Amino acid sequence: MNMDYGRNNIAVIGAGYVGASLSALLAENNDVLVIDTDESKVNKINRKESPIPDKDIENFFETKDLSISASANIEDIQNYAQYIILCLPTNYDDNKKEFDTQILDQCIDRVINLCKDSLIIIKSTIPIGYTKAKCEYHKTTKIVFSPEFLREGRSIEDNQNPSRIILGACQKLENEDKKFLEILKSISSRNNQEVMIMSSEEAEAVKLFANTYLALRVAFFNELDSYCMTRELSSRSVIEGICADSRIGNYYNNPSFGYGGYCLPKDTMQLHSHFKDISQATISASIISNTLRKQHIVNEIINRKPKKLGVFRLEMKKGSSNYRHSAILDILNELSIANIDILVFDENLDSNKFPEIQTCSDFEEFKKGCDLILTNRYDKKLDCVKDKVFTRDIFGEN
Repeated sequence: MNMDYGRNNIAVIGAGYVGASLSALLAENNDVLVIDTDESKVNKINRKESPIPDKDIENFFETKDLSISASANIEDIQNYAQYIILCLPTNYDDNKKEFDTQILDQCIDRVINLCKDSLIIIKSTIPIGYTKAKCEYHKTTKIVFSPEFLREGRSIEDNQNPSRIILGACQKLENEDKKFLEILKSISSRNNQEVMIMSSEEAEAVKLFANTYLALRVAFFNELDSYCMTRELSSRSVIEGICADSRIGNYYNNPSFGYGGYCLPKDTMQLHSHFKDISQATISASIISNTLRKQHIVNEIINRKPKKLGVFRLEMKKGSSNYRHSAILDILNELSIANIDILVFDENLDSNKFPEIQTCSDFEEFKKGCDLILTNRYDKKLDCVKDKVFTRDIFGEN
């Protein structure tokens, strides 16, 4: 912690990755009330346990003296919170071609009625123009947007070492509201943390364009890998040669089966929807490229004609419990259509969520029964069957 800005009463609504990590960090020097409709998460927080499976967050709850409590009743924030942070899901609606903000809409309506003088900080990813529209609808300037830039499984680290702190407001911030920036700075381990204040629409655009750029970068190196596979070139050699250029850099360059997870798929599609009356090519390209990459992997597997295809874990990336928009799920769907016999090994998988998939929790049985094993990210557990493994995890294999 850099400085003591005094204790504040802060409410965090939503105990997912963003809300759990942020509330834990804030609770070191502030009094934090977490609101979530999931009673199991509420009970865990009240027992001073992490509400989600994340090693860093679990360790933080176990080792730190936190002033934190939780409730399933949003009414409990009334006359309590100076600052209310909204960390709620905004999934992409494929039919409407935009984020579904219904949960966030309803929450803001409630919060405005309960705490008219509190500053409401939106951390959820939202469409460009959302914050301004809410301020106008509720005739207030007390709703702001502060994008998060967290990697899944690294949320504590990224909150403590943020690349930048951004606050987007509809009008010039009052001094009391600016204090929230100091609170965010106080959980950072950096002394000279860069802080940016801009319009809410600009801040919303930063979030969507940043994630779309990362999606484009992932797609670029995946297409490079597809080319090298087809031409029998070393993807590793080509990537290392390219990334030795400091202008390009050695990051987000490890090939995969396609980008997935909570952020990149939905954020690229949301940004794409904002271009409906503006000419563009690269935004569409990232979405199309990701689809083509998954089809390329499907074709590679089909061409190998496996008698029994093993799939080692369905997680989006190593160390993640997230299966949402995992590229491997789309690949499995296409392979099942092609009548490939598939067996999935995933010791953390709730088989009830995927009743259509044949699963196995015994690794010995799994490795013996499969003649080809597909994995998005390599694990040392596969060393004993490395000759059976198909992966594009070039830099994680060794």
